[in-house]
Amino acid sequence: MPGATRLEAGSLSRRYDAEALPFRTTDEVPEAEEILGQPRAVQAIEFGMGMPSPGYGMFAFGARGTGKHTAVLRAVRKQAEGRPVPPDRCYVHNFDDPRRPTLIELPAGTGAALRSDMERLVDDLRTAIPAALESEEFQRRRQAVEDEYKEKPAKELAGVADRARPEGLGLLTTPSGFAVVPIRGEEVLSSDEFGNLPEPERERLQARMAAYQEEIAEALRHLPRWSRERREHLRQLAADAAGAAIEHIMDELRRKYESLPKIVGHLDAIRRDVIEHLQDFTRAEAPLPEIFLESLQHPFDGRRSLRRYGVNLLVDNSGVRGAPVVEEDNPSYESLCGRVEHLVQFGALVTDLGLIRPGSLHRAHGGYLVLEARKVLQAPFAWEALKRALKSGQVRIESPVELLSLGRTVTLEPEPAGLDLKVVLLGPPSLYYLLSALDPDFDELFKVTADFTDRMPATAENIDRYVRLIATLARREQLPPLDRSAVGRLLEESARLAGHKDKLCIRFTPLLDLLREAGYWARRAGAAVVGAAHVDRALEARIFRTDRPREQILEEIAQGTLLIDTAGARVGQVNGLSTVWLGDFCFARPSRITARVRLGQGNVVDIEREVELGGPIHSKGVLILAGYLGAHYASEYPLSLAASLVFEQSYADVEGDSASAAELVALLSALSGVPLQQSIAVTGSVNQHGAIQAVGAINEKVEGFFEACRLTGLTGQQGVVIPAANVRHLVVRREVVEAVAAGKFHVYPVETVDQALELLTGLPAGQRDPSGEFPEGSVNQLVASRLRDFAETWRQFNSPAINAADAVAGRAPSGLFLPE
Repeated sequence: MPGATRLEAGSLSRRYDAEALPFRTTDEVPEAEEILGQPRAVQAIEFGMGMPSPGYGMFAFGARGTGKHTAVLRAVRKQAEGRPVPPDRCYVHNFDDPRRPTLIELPAGTGAALRSDMERLVDDLRTAIPAALESEEFQRRRQAVEDEYKEKPAKELAGVADRARPEGLGLLTTPSGFAVVPIRGEEVLSSDEFGNLPEPERERLQARMAAYQEEIAEALRHLPRWSRERREHLRQLAADAAGAAIEHIMDELRRKYESLPKIVGHLDAIRRDVIEHLQDFTRAEAPLPEIFLESLQHPFDGRRSLRRYGVNLLVDNSGVRGAPVVEEDNPSYESLCGRVEHLVQFGALVTDLGLIRPGSLHRAHGGYLVLEARKVLQAPFAWEALKRALKSGQVRIESPVELLSLGRTVTLEPEPAGLDLKVVLLGPPSLYYLLSALDPDFDELFKVTADFTDRMPATAENIDRYVRLIATLARREQLPPLDRSAVGRLLEESARLAGHKDKLCIRFTPLLDLLREAGYWARRAGAAVVGAAHVDRALEARIFRTDRPREQILEEIAQGTLLIDTAGARVGQVNGLSTVWLGDFCFARPSRITARVRLGQGNVVDIEREVELGGPIHSKGVLILAGYLGAHYASEYPLSLAASLVFEQSYADVEGDSASAAELVALLSALSGVPLQQSIAVTGSVNQHGAIQAVGAINEKVEGFFEACRLTGLTGQQGVVIPAANVRHLVVRREVVEAVAAGKFHVYPVETVDQALELLTGLPAGQRDPSGEFPEGSVNQLVASRLRDFAETWRQFNSPAINAADAVAGRAPSGLFLPE
């Protein structure tokens, strides 16, 4: 088996030859013209934008800062340029059902003209109608009607009086009405005079008085009908008088909108309503209490308001070129679907046509709507409303209060608006997969996925495009130009962020932040050009702002509070490496891992798990150790040990399997009794076959142990054992590279546990010979021998003869018993 070798300094990072870059500063570099490193996502976006069938909404996901937002908006706007401008949309009063305003679609740019025309129409009617009703001709005809209906009751009563007079009866007006009384000449008979008349005469007069009284009552019963006829006559007279003026004004509008039948129909409805309510254009403003009472009686048709003739221009596309692209930053229920606002009048909520407000779904009709998926899901009712609108092809304006069923406010119910648009959601991959798994409607509505990667191969072509991006960002941010050395350092940092020597990170947010900060330090130093020193200064300052906890940990190690040995050798003890994340800043701290063994039933106890500080992945790694021990050493006899593993001085949760290799090495040291070098830390995951597997944050782990060793003093014997599969991921800081080059620190890639054992113990690990035995004195032989002794001891303790002897002697055997 080949042993592990030290890595050369050149293998620890990726260095770019700045002198080979074909420019002096980024001022000479052309602009970046395309989306960088996202061929899969670009193809998905083009497909999603061009697919006209319903259900092909798009979800663009990727790590934060990969440029998905910019890329989507650029692609959507490019696609929108070639599409037709959607129609304007407006709400008008519904004269048949005032609670349900009517939606009208108009060619783009026509809505604003219609609104202005209707405002002008109302102004013209407010002038023309009073003028027509105040003309001399109308007043003469109106007075004639009034006189006619005033004379009718008088004529009826005069006829009764003329017929009654020859019969000795007259018509007398009293406070309670009209009365027929006996007269003599012109004088009314008194009661005594009437009583002195002969009885036949009295009876005749009484009978005739009753008859004429009935005629008077009949005539008076006609008064309400005559009053109605008078009002109808006057109304018709006013309609005829105002009709000519109205027709003259509205004929012009009809001709203008004759190609839009729905508008012509609405104009006809307005004409009928104006004729029916001429008084709204003539009467003086009523007192406020009267207005309030009338608004309660007619809350929607606005009898006292001419606003019902107005146009609520919901969506105005007059200034749009191509299809609209709407990006909704606050996708609440009402901002998506619209709302009906209310005003408070005398303590009551009132509304009308002009208080209907559109949502982003209305504005994006015929185009594209871009939303952050997380924000939509966080807003109450918004996600369900969005799905409902997409599935039904309509958007309804409803109150969220009604959806909660907590109560209802009398309000308008606008006609639903048709919906034809493409919705693009943005979010992280985890959210996409959760929605796909948990929401049955999601896959039906969002069939296209645009997956944005966070890194790309560092080919010559991609490096050239990346340099163009750096130059473009510097110009857009109005930063000083960068020289070749600064660009080279940015490329190195990009490889580190990508976690791979042969990759470049295309998360643009950290790149842009670093550019800005390097520009700041360049300006502060009075430099006209950003150099590599300014990039390094920005990186150092960024770390210094966030690494106070790391400094405290290193200080505790230096003072001996945290027990970490970087020299000497110990049995069953090794330095592991665990990572700590502080926002975007990650660092590693050394952790002492210890193992103790004794006779037992084959259990490897993870103390972290027992006290509920160990996560499931860490516990899985510990369980794998027991599988490795049994298969590698005790395949022919019981694994009869009890072992315990623990992270010393660990007071927080432990998760991940990157310490499983270190735990296995510590366990084998405890079994063999061979001490481990404390100057070498171990990181890596192990499988049941003893192979060392790659782990994450490898750069931070190497740097973490290096810092601890530098603090206690570099001796040239210190280093880190890492998985060989992680060599391609090494992009460590320059101070580590320099220490390795000077022989003061080392990095050892290993593929198996045996290679790690040999490095840490200085002894051969040992391979089984044809007879199945390990070489004498090897670590594996010592482990196997110890486990065989455990098994034999266990067998003896559980021998029936020994158990019987102990029982006779009245003593309990030391050790544990297997169940019979």
